[in-house]
Amino acid sequence: MITGAPLAIQDWTARAAAHAARVGPWADAFVDRRSRGAKHPVHDFLFTYYSFPPARLKHWVPALEERLEVNDPALAAHPWLPGRWGKVQDGVLALRHDLLDARVRDLARFVAELCAAITARPPRYRCFGLHEWAMVYRQTPEEVRHNACALRMEPDALAAFVESQTIGCSHYDAYRFFTPGARPLNTLNPVLETRLEMEQGACLHANMDLYKWATKLWPWVGSDLVADAFLLALEGRDLDMRASPYDLAALGYEPVRIETEEGRRQYQLEQQAFAERSTPIRQRLQAICLRIMSF
Repeated sequence: MITGAPLAIQDWTARAAAHAARVGPWADAFVDRRSRGAKHPVHDFLFTYYSFPPARLKHWVPALEERLEVNDPALAAHPWLPGRWGKVQDGVLALRHDLLDARVRDLARFVAELCAAITARPPRYRCFGLHEWAMVYRQTPEEVRHNACALRMEPDALAAFVESQTIGCSHYDAYRFFTPGARPLNTLNPVLETRLEMEQGACLHANMDLYKWATKLWPWVGSDLVADAFLLALEGRDLDMRASPYDLAALGYEPVRIETEEGRRQYQLEQQAFAERSTPIRQRLQAICLRIMSF
């Protein structure tokens, strides 16, 4: 049962405007690149891998238990709100809880369990972003995913560096993109079924995936949480690619040279800070998952 007064029009419209200002430029830039057939090796990932539509990212919606005071001008300015997911009654808009089905509750249960497992498990801070190197290991120039960008090492030197390292990737969705030759070099064997047992809070991709899980539970988690998770994932992707073997200097990215001892220390410090910023977002996601399960 939802109680409490609905959000005043001036309050929620201010939140909607702030949301659009935060995420809109990133969504618009992607749409513009896509219309021109242009690519960005860092930022496109947030829209192609996670696949949440850029228009939907820009559209603010309330969270599960929030209600909005509305009038005709406010609805006209935010026409997506009274669509499939929203219902207006007596000047108040709320999400349609009758659409919250068993599939959504099951997903919320899994995400809540994953958040709890990651929080309880000790983080491991010695992966040094080697997954991106393992994704180009022993590939031809034509096979390299971002082959419009040069690599910072010659292929043989890159392969020798990868072989000299201990790779301990615990994230299934990163590991599955390892080249066939790199997979046996990983000390772990993450599979889809072992996410709850293997994912841990130092992992850059596990923290970026907070955006994935939030979007899969849209609109129930609300757009404020989605935006926070998106900007977190964007930050993680930047570190991911700065520590990669790609030369992105032309795009303004200073590399984290994990092939050096100093670079590995830098990566670890940035990874720790990123994990700390991820923690409160994971806690919020877990809390709303538990509320979704109770509906």
